[in-house]
Amino acid sequence: MPGNGIWRTKSVEQSIADTDEPGTRLRRNLGTWDLMVFGIAVMIGAGIFTLTARTAGDISGPSVALAFVFAGVACGLAALCYAEFASTVPVAGSAYTFSYATFGEFLAWIIGWDLVLEFSVAAAAVAKGWSIYLQDVLAMLFGTDVATTVEIGGISADWGSLLLVTVLATLLTLGTKLSSRFSIVITAIKVTIILFVIVLGLAYINPDNYTPFIPPAAEGAEAGAGVEQSLFSALVGGSGSVYGAFGLLAGASLVFFAFLGFDVVATTAEETRDPQRNVPRGILGSLAIVTALYVATSLVVAGMVPYTELATDAAPEGRKTLATAFSLHGVDWAASIISVGALAGLTTVVMVLLLGQQRVLFAMSRDGLLPRALAKTGSRGTPVRMNIVVGIVVAVAATFFDAGKLEEMVNVGTLFAFILVSAGVLVLRKKRPDLPRGFRVPLVPLVPILAIAACLWLMLNLTVLTWLRFLVWMALGVVVYFAYSRRHSLLGRTERTRAEADADQG
Repeated sequence: MPGNGIWRTKSVEQSIADTDEPGTRLRRNLGTWDLMVFGIAVMIGAGIFTLTARTAGDISGPSVALAFVFAGVACGLAALCYAEFASTVPVAGSAYTFSYATFGEFLAWIIGWDLVLEFSVAAAAVAKGWSIYLQDVLAMLFGTDVATTVEIGGISADWGSLLLVTVLATLLTLGTKLSSRFSIVITAIKVTIILFVIVLGLAYINPDNYTPFIPPAAEGAEAGAGVEQSLFSALVGGSGSVYGAFGLLAGASLVFFAFLGFDVVATTAEETRDPQRNVPRGILGSLAIVTALYVATSLVVAGMVPYTELATDAAPEGRKTLATAFSLHGVDWAASIISVGALAGLTTVVMVLLLGQQRVLFAMSRDGLLPRALAKTGSRGTPVRMNIVVGIVVAVAATFFDAGKLEEMVNVGTLFAFILVSAGVLVLRKKRPDLPRGFRVPLVPLVPILAIAACLWLMLNLTVLTWLRFLVWMALGVVVYFAYSRRHSLLGRTERTRAEADADQG
């Protein structure tokens, strides 16, 4: 068995063999189109509807479009590495499974712990945003305010978020294919609305709004100094990271949140027909489509109104970012359509985030790092128990906790996972050159190295406070691993059994 202790690795062959284990087998019924829909469904949502204008107003100015390009390039480089791994190791778990085969159990656990942060926190945060838009749409339909938050015994409860997570968790339990069909309908609606925004918004663009494209750096209290400034700005002695070059770089790190989800496609590799061909196409195809839509939308929004009018303090209703740009021009009917699109968009985002979280935890449970009972699949080929657990946890978080402003916290963990996946391509190429690869990253080692450098760069431009919170989360994960996972690891038990047998024979 390669490795020992916390550095023991699980062979690719063993990972693939485990997918046929009775009682924990997932059904293979997804094709390229299903995967592309999942990728587009999760990426076109919170980022484009709520993050675009806020980043332009608060951090980057009109250069938010360039920030999307920077983030898209970093994601594209990492996506190539994900595509090779997913076509080589077509097993549920994404970065967790890939790391188990290359870096060993401990780092695999850390990545799995990271993905919990990415998927669960993001799902709860987006569900809260969905509930806000539901309130807007209900007001539009009935002509009166319908609060989606109520007070129960002095505790604020968001019934809108609870409703959404409950319905989506039920859909995922009924079957991944059914979830894909639901995503196709909703995704078609929101892509149509995004195209509507781009085409209609062109008529309201004022070229003067693009000047200055990179606004001069803010000074004083508005510069975002201290723990609120980017780590890179703090390291080089910058006064803050609002506007200017530091603001552009910080904006790229923030809008990276909009790209979260293409790695969800990799988590469904085990449920895909012909994963060696379909998974790379699903990952790269969905990323290319949404990058083009993001850049076009951000250029339109930044050109419609001065960036200062998109700032949070200037636009209290800025949560309806695209709608705000049209409302400022008096096109309220368009703002209403966009609000409906946002509601649809955020629906599929939450659903695919839940799917990704369930599959990662399913893989960790099947390996014994979490209770094995959670990995049991039902008659429909879905991990019913894990679906229920994830649904309850996310529903509680979205219903009772304030999940706002957690984008950066999610980003830092995801970027760290991207770095390990990119490095893992280099390691697996060296350790197992014999493995069949349905897709191969071009220009190795250049592309993986560039992916690592780009992700590190984005991490450095997240805030100091984000880094501190990330370190606390990682420390908690280390405690859980040594308190439970290391002792219950299926791979570890196999090693101990073999060692005892060898000792008896000796």
